Amino acid sequence: MTTLPRPTTTLTADDARRIALRAQGLLGAPDRRAGVRGVLRHLGAVQLDTISVLARSHELVPYARLGAVGRKTVEAAYWTDTHAFEYWSHAACILPIEEWPHFAFRRRAYRNRPHWHHELPEGAYDQVIKQLRAEGPLTATELGGAKKTNDWWDWSGTKVAVERALMYGEVVCVERRGWKRVYDLAERAVPAELLHDELDDSECVRRLVRLAGESLGVGTRADIADYHRLKGEQVDAVIADSGLVPVEVEGWGKPAWADPAALATPPRGRHRTTLLSPFDSLIWERARTERIFGFTHRLEAYVPRPKRVHGYFAMPVLAGGRLVGRVDPAREGRTLVAKQVTLDGPKAVPAVAQALFEAAAWVNCTDVRVERVDAPELREPLGRELAGLLG
Repeated sequence: MTTLPRPTTTLTADDARRIALRAQGLLGAPDRRAGVRGVLRHLGAVQLDTISVLARSHELVPYARLGAVGRKTVEAAYWTDTHAFEYWSHAACILPIEEWPHFAFRRRAYRNRPHWHHELPEGAYDQVIKQLRAEGPLTATELGGAKKTNDWWDWSGTKVAVERALMYGEVVCVERRGWKRVYDLAERAVPAELLHDELDDSECVRRLVRLAGESLGVGTRADIADYHRLKGEQVDAVIADSGLVPVEVEGWGKPAWADPAALATPPRGRHRTTLLSPFDSLIWERARTERIFGFTHRLEAYVPRPKRVHGYFAMPVLAGGRLVGRVDPAREGRTLVAKQVTLDGPKAVPAVAQALFEAAAWVNCTDVRVERVDAPELREPLGRELAGLLG
């Protein structure tokens, strides 16, 4: 077992919180010149999800950092000029194309996987590759059909084959079209200098551990492993050589590692006030969110309606470097509807109003309607703040 050096730096819980916010691009001036592509590179992974309320999660992530960047601009930034690819990281994620070689370990693991949920029909794999070579890029529907029935899990042989090819790295998702994956051969979609699986597993994992540490600023072993869904023992094997440095964070009670660049200068600057997607990398790991912000959050989209506490797609509100409430949004025409609002006391009212106002403008809504506030006495102050902003 590798003997790790003892921490020589102790951080307060507030230090760690601010370091995490800056590392996630939510403290300090945003790099607008780098834009959405800069956000993707800075975070290392942007999670995808099917749910769309205000917008899809991969649109909400750059919005939270840059403000009202156009939604078409977001899509173009991800998918134009082979800038990114979609693969399994924290979940299904958009990843910077330069990280393609560092997922070789995962592609190899999929190729060596003995059991699969879906059976691969004989000849289907070769047929998909042949068709993409002749006609691509194509969706699964264009390849011959995505599903056998209307059940989401009942994939056709074609869909099984093309998804297997994506996991193996022979096929790449080059964009989403109407939320459908568009597939092409990796040999066409990935720049030649990156199209290789030459790096061994240790080198791949070491790179992803370093990237996770940079994107988190500071994190525990579990935080770092979770970012790209590595195993704890994989992290243990490379952490000493990753370039991250051991630190102690007051109140965490667990060993932590930090990006040395994050320790070099104190985190200062303007805090963003914004709604956050539940799939935002600042908060996608519940235990870390509770530890850093004292904020318990659970996505309730898959919870039966009678058991929901905060709403279908409750979005935490970030303000002043804290999570100060949550909003479950919807849209009716050009009205943003706050179906349910939870506020962390009266001081949160202006921030939540500002976050709602800005989000409404971003999605071309001209009005905001609040339906329910968990603290009824704050409903009138929130309405008054919104009225002032909406004019």
